Amino acid sequence: MNQIGLKPIAMIEASKGLLALAAGLGILEFAGNNLQQVAGMVVAHLHLNPASQYSGIFLKVAGDLANINLVLIAVGALVYSLVRFIEAYGLWHRLRWVEWFALISGGMYMPFEIYECIVKPTLISASFLTVNCMVVAYLYLIIKGKSD
Repeated sequence: MNQIGLKPIAMIEASKGLLALAAGLGILEFAGNNLQQVAGMVVAHLHLNPASQYSGIFLKVAGDLANINLVLIAVGALVYSLVRFIEAYGLWHRLRWVEWFALISGGMYMPFEIYECIVKPTLISASFLTVNCMVVAYLYLIIKGKSD
């Protein structure tokens, strides 16, 4: 089977990696600042009453959130981006084990995407599910074609 579709899939995975990397670095930037102070600036910028119930909840949660939690979330995002970059590299260079890895990781997201389409059906959630189904099916056909 023609494997020309692996490069676009690799670019999708690299894009996911870049997005996760940006998120992780952004979270690390917030972890270095006083998060409650940043939340206060957001409330002030949006001209919200800091004494109101919802603004107060937002400010309290921002104050209670320990910086270690942000660091852990950021590290998780950075590890996820590394995995996506490895997957993108392997698909670009047609490494067989990465094809299996991509098939399994793509399949793991499907139950969550189906659930999202059922609970909150939107064009975006349906698009993600459709693209993921196409990628998983394509990878399956690539792997099956190599084993025949």
